[in-house]
Amino acid sequence: MSYESPYKGLKVVDLSQGVAGPYVGMLLAQYGADVVKVEPLGGDWSRSISKRYEDHSAFSVPANLGKRSLALDVKSPEGIEIMHDLLVDADVFIEGFRPGVIQRLGFGYEDVSELNPGILYLAVSGFGQTGPMAERPAMDPVLQAFTGLMSVNKGMDGIPHRINVIVCDMATALYGFQALAPALYARRDTEEGRYIDVNLMQGTACLQVVRMISNVIEKGEIKPGRYPAGMFATADGWMNMLMFKESEWPPFCEMLGLSGLASDPRYETSALRLENVETLAPIVNAEMAKHDFAWLSDRLAANGTMHEKVNDHLEFLDHPQVEATGLISWLDQPGIGRVPVPNVPGMAPLEPDTVLASSPTVGQHTREILEELDYDDETIDALAERGITGG
Repeated sequence: MSYESPYKGLKVVDLSQGVAGPYVGMLLAQYGADVVKVEPLGGDWSRSISKRYEDHSAFSVPANLGKRSLALDVKSPEGIEIMHDLLVDADVFIEGFRPGVIQRLGFGYEDVSELNPGILYLAVSGFGQTGPMAERPAMDPVLQAFTGLMSVNKGMDGIPHRINVIVCDMATALYGFQALAPALYARRDTEEGRYIDVNLMQGTACLQVVRMISNVIEKGEIKPGRYPAGMFATADGWMNMLMFKESEWPPFCEMLGLSGLASDPRYETSALRLENVETLAPIVNAEMAKHDFAWLSDRLAANGTMHEKVNDHLEFLDHPQVEATGLISWLDQPGIGRVPVPNVPGMAPLEPDTVLASSPTVGQHTREILEELDYDDETIDALAERGITGG
C-alpha cells in the first residue's frame, strides 16, 4: 500500500452510467483500484450527452479515466453469468439505476450479497430508494429545481436559473466516494458487506446547507450580509468583490474619488451601507464602471480587498496562477483530442499517455477482461458474434 495507490488490489465493478456513479469509480481507479466499467454495447449514455466525438463526450471523459471497459448485454443469460463471475470476488459494486430496475435485472443488493457477502454495494439514485418520488427519473437540472438551488440563483430578469454546471452529480459523486472510504477502512476488520445509499437529492441538499439554514431562520428572505459586495460592471467586463473589513471602506472611497462617502454617517458601517444601499449603490456602480479591471485590481489588491475578474473557462485555463499550481493536466483522448482535466485535490497529477489518464472506448478491454475470467478464445468470439459483448 502507498499514499499514491492505497486501493491497489481492490476490484470494483461499475455498472453505473452518467456522471455521479461513474465519477466515484474514476476516483477509486485513480487511487489504484481495478475498476471494470460494465456498459451497454452502445456505450454509457454519458458518451452521447452533448456532442459525441467517436466514443467520447465532455461528460464521459472525466468520469471514466483509469477504468477498463467491458461492453456487455447484462440482460442476456450469458451476460448475467459474466456479471456473476465479476461480482463473486469484487470488493465494490456501483449501480446507478432507479429503484426497482436493478432488482429486475437480478443485481439488487440481496442478489449480489448472496453471491458475495463481503461486497460494498453503492447505490446511486436521483431521489433515494424510498418515498413517493423514488422511481422517478432525475438528472442534474431536475434536482437543481427540486432542492431549491434554482430558487437562490435568480437572474436580473427575476427568473430562477439553472447553474450551468453539473453540481448535483459532482457533489453526489464526492459524497459517494467519501462514504466508501470509511467503509473500505472498516472492511479490513470485518467480513460483512454493506449497502450504501447515496442520491442526487441528498448530495445537492448537503451542498446547500448554509443557504438552507439561512432561508429557514430568515423566513425565506435571505438578506445580503455586507456592502460593497457582489457583482460590479467594469469598463471591460465584470468583477466580483467582497469588502470584509470596515477598514477597507475609506481607501475604497478614495480610490474611486468618492472621499466624501467615507465620512458620510449614512455609510459609516457595513450595516448602515446596507440600510442605505438604494442611494449608495448607483454612485459606487457608476464610478466602478469607468475603470477597467486591471486598474481596479491594482488598487483593490493594495487595499487587501477580495476581488476577481469574471473569467470564462478559456481565460481561466490561460491564467498564470493555474499553470503555477499545476492544476490542469492536458490529456489526449481517442476521437476527442487534447482536453483539460483538473487534477483532483490531494491526488497526484495525471500524467499524459498513462493508463490513469486515459478514458476507455466502448468495450476496449472486453477480451482482456473475459480472458482473466478464464473464457477461451472460441467462447469470447462466439459471445461477440451473438451480440452479447462488444468492443
